[in-house]
Amino acid sequence: MYAVFKRELFSFLSSMVAYITIGIFLLVSGLLLWFFPDTSILDYGYAELAGFFSLVPYLFMFLIPAITMRSFAEERREGTFELLITRPIGLWQIIFAKYFASLTLVLFALLPTLVYYYSISQLGFPQGNIDSGAVIGSYIGLFLLGASFTAIGIFSSSLTQNQVIAFVICAGLCAFAFLGFDYSSQIGGLSSVQASVANLGINQHYTSISRGVLDTRDLIYFITFSFLFLIFTNLVIGGKK
Repeated sequence: MYAVFKRELFSFLSSMVAYITIGIFLLVSGLLLWFFPDTSILDYGYAELAGFFSLVPYLFMFLIPAITMRSFAEERREGTFELLITRPIGLWQIIFAKYFASLTLVLFALLPTLVYYYSISQLGFPQGNIDSGAVIGSYIGLFLLGASFTAIGIFSSSLTQNQVIAFVICAGLCAFAFLGFDYSSQIGGLSSVQASVANLGINQHYTSISRGVLDTRDLIYFITFSFLFLIFTNLVIGGKK
């Protein structure tokens, strides 16, 4: 499993795609946080990163599909998929290796954004006047959100050998998982179960964790959601095998 994980991680890091993808993510998030008038923290006037954490999920809808789209799609396109599944390694080990390699790249993309926290903490008045608990909770929420989107991306990549199609499928599923249930709950006929329908979506649980409160129910939701899509991946890959 470690060999597949290392191969997957270093094959991505050895290409320019990784650096371009992560670079664009950091550039766009930095512009949104510091320069664009409608979202700039400098114009907002408060030492907090709430605006940043509300924008990153939408950036994840493009970053994570770009990271995961090659996981299985490239293997099938290059003809190495058959070689991989005939190795003395379990199917779950292959899936988890690719999943954790992609999740590691998501973590690499998030780590440089800690500079934003330090900068805003230094700019606060008095210095250090920032709710660190809420920031830590929001970063945990972002990581769990990234883990869920990564599971969707691995599943999407297992469906096709075309990376562009895998990207589109992943982006669409991520958008629906994050926003679809909120919009569905607002349909007139569902007003009686509005809260229950909205609670099925990721947004409700991500918002809850972002407040700095770690609820066991939210943690169980993210773990279950991620594992569910990994099970779907296993079914797809197992069928192709």
